[in-house]
Amino acid sequence: MRSTARCSTLPPAALLIAMLWLTGCAMAGSDARAPCPPMVEYTSAEQARAADEVEALPQGAVIVRMLADYAVLRDQARACR
Repeated sequence: MRSTARCSTLPPAALLIAMLWLTGCAMAGSDARAPCPPMVEYTSAEQARAADEVEALPQGAVIVRMLADYAVLRDQARACR
């Protein structure tokens, strides 16, 4: 019975090509930063209205947790600038 070990290995040229493709993706450099997302500004009146609407939500509403996550994302975007 013949061994199939050689059939399952890639030729060295294929490994070299794969390595070149992967290094081509890293050409931007490790210090390259993704662009900061745009920040939407809200007026004081809009913020007050949003606070009133959140307070009117039923206890344990999932949207409150989602808004807290959104606040963290806004803080991260603000720090990006």
